[in-house]
Amino acid sequence: MRRPPLSGIAGILAIVLSAHGAGATRPRSIRIDPAASKEPQVAFIGKDSARSAPFLTLYAPVRDSANGAAMVVCPGGAYGMLARKKEGVEPSLWLRSLGIHAFLLEYRLGPAFHHPAQMEDGQRAVRWVRANAARFHLDPRRIGMLGFSAGGHLTATVATHNDGGDPAAADPVERVSCRPDFQILIYPVISMEAPFTHRASRINLLGRSPDAATLSYLSLETQVEGGAPPAFLVHAEADPVVAIANSQAYAEALRRAKVPVEFLAFVQGGHAFGLAAERNGEPGMEQLSTWPSQCAKWMEARGILGRPAVSPDSPAFGGRSQNAK
Repeated sequence: MRRPPLSGIAGILAIVLSAHGAGATRPRSIRIDPAASKEPQVAFIGKDSARSAPFLTLYAPVRDSANGAAMVVCPGGAYGMLARKKEGVEPSLWLRSLGIHAFLLEYRLGPAFHHPAQMEDGQRAVRWVRANAARFHLDPRRIGMLGFSAGGHLTATVATHNDGGDPAAADPVERVSCRPDFQILIYPVISMEAPFTHRASRINLLGRSPDAATLSYLSLETQVEGGAPPAFLVHAEADPVVAIANSQAYAEALRRAKVPVEFLAFVQGGHAFGLAAERNGEPGMEQLSTWPSQCAKWMEARGILGRPAVSPDSPAFGGRSQNAK
């Protein structure tokens, strides 16, 4: 994939550091402008939905429990809002309990921003975490993405449309790969095509009259290649909002490409259940709340939860790219 240039406000990534545990510091926001040579500036993070830049909030594990893995967390909200608590904060705290550094991404939203803004924000987030791996004592080969609903679409977009970075870039962040090393998709939107697209997500992301080429490019069941990251998917058969056909089509595309995939399909559950912990007491929902523990076992089996494979002082680098042209 040819990377669109990051220009103007699209090239700005801000990070909010919410440190926890040993050596914790007060939360602070940093404005990082790749076009600027001066030191990063402290910036106010507004609450408006039409924000002009993406933000990352770090939920860092206690130092002794950190295992060197990192995850960019993408909440859902039909690309028009963010379900920040249930699909952002709560999953980030869960990941932190596993020793993973969780970076909660607040990406730009429609209708103020359309594609490719959201894709650029997701790519930039993965790049930023990888480029700063030494700073946070992370293994740059264990940086994944977790996405819910429309955030799952963003996760799968970055998993299928990424590159290895530009070694000649003036901005060191742009020199590293934006390919996530693994992808976790919870009741994701996958297709932008009928009959099972999620209409509100499509309108907020692409407007009301997208061209056929863009629809195909962002119907991610058609974009999987052999270099895609391993995937873990969760969906409920009775989801009334985002049809399970989205996950089924993506899982099948991954299998055809011989990409490792685990797909948990639950009979009940509906949509927007997040970690599903509060659903455990409901009739027929006992299995739904097991998905986080099953996901943790999947990550452990793949070596994601192991101790860092590289020294914290090693320079950051990226992985294989998917759809890089």
